[in-house]
Amino acid sequence: MSNFYAKIVFYFRYNCMFKRKFIILQRIRRHVQMKLVVMTKSTFFVEEDKILASLFDEGLENLHLLKPASSPLYAERLLTLLPESVHHFITVHEHFYLKNEFDLAGIHLDLPTLDAPSGYRGRVTRSCNQLDLLKAAKKNSKYVFLHNIFNSIEYPEEKSSFTLPLLESAAKKGMIDKHVYAMGGMTIDNIKIAKDLGFGGVVICGDLWNHFDIHQQFDYKELIVHFGRLRKAIE
Repeated sequence: MSNFYAKIVFYFRYNCMFKRKFIILQRIRRHVQMKLVVMTKSTFFVEEDKILASLFDEGLENLHLLKPASSPLYAERLLTLLPESVHHFITVHEHFYLKNEFDLAGIHLDLPTLDAPSGYRGRVTRSCNQLDLLKAAKKNSKYVFLHNIFNSIEYPEEKSSFTLPLLESAAKKGMIDKHVYAMGGMTIDNIKIAKDLGFGGVVICGDLWNHFDIHQQFDYKELIVHFGRLRKAIE
């Protein structure tokens, strides 16, 4: 084999190997990349369906519908106004019949000790605010929201449940992993803390909705722009 031909063979073998490694690394990166969950604002408002539809257009893949103590009729109306193509990205916190009614992603239990409705066989996620309950909560859940990591923005009465040293200790013990998402006061400025601790995702609520005044604004462009910033922050 001539030196010239040998160089060509080496070149193609090297580049094919590099390409395979690149593809594998890309797949790994997608697999381990932090997940971004958006929680709905606690109250319904006029432009909500338009904003949510725009967020899905911009790449939102996980929306949690939580409207505490609200009538299921309002949730039904909101879901009806959204395209059917995005229903499978939505998880409902209350009125669990909506899961089957609209073919939603699953249901969320807001307490780690709650059981899914009798006969339910779909996806279940949970919330937990105690590290000693986290292991059990993860067993029968797709993922668990650990809250409140910081003081809540949407619910000011909910204060941080943890110190940073406590979270660091939990991370070292493997309690915080890809199945645990940081919730409570999460903003674009503290996402890196959650990432460094090993959380598999972050739940954003107030930091997003504070970019739109439901009482005075009609233009929600800044909210959509901020969502783009959040997506980049988890990369």
